Amino acid sequence: MIRRISAVAVTGAAAAALALSGTAVAATRAEHGPVAPSAHGPATASRAAGAQHTTPALANACWHSGSHWWCNNRSGAPVYQPGTLTVVGYMNSNPSWFVCRSDNGGHVGGPHPNRWEWTQADNGAWGWMKDTDVSSETDPLPVC
Repeated sequence: MIRRISAVAVTGAAAAALALSGTAVAATRAEHGPVAPSAHGPATASRAAGAQHTTPALANACWHSGSHWWCNNRSGAPVYQPGTLTVVGYMNSNPSWFVCRSDNGGHVGGPHPNRWEWTQADNGAWGWMKDTDVSSETDPLPVC
């Protein structure tokens, strides 16, 4: 039996409970932007000493569609005025589109500790989003 849920992904305890119950899940996504291609596929399992271990999946990369680069991001992420920490808008959409990336910004942590992406907030204001608010791998974006 397949049940449709409105979440983008099922994770953690919910996924484990569904897997243990034998229920297959087909997730549906919101109608915002194009669907991200699966760049790395699902996590793979290997056996070691009789036990099954899961290798963590890599983050899917941002993808180019139309005239924009699309990335999965945290809904509600702030967009900052250039050169300041003043919030000019928010990115409520997910996925969202981006123009380019810069590794010369203030420290934000994560795998790209000084990376920011140039985008347009949902209110139309232009600014920078912290790389830590983007869950897709942002290496494919052009450098600003």
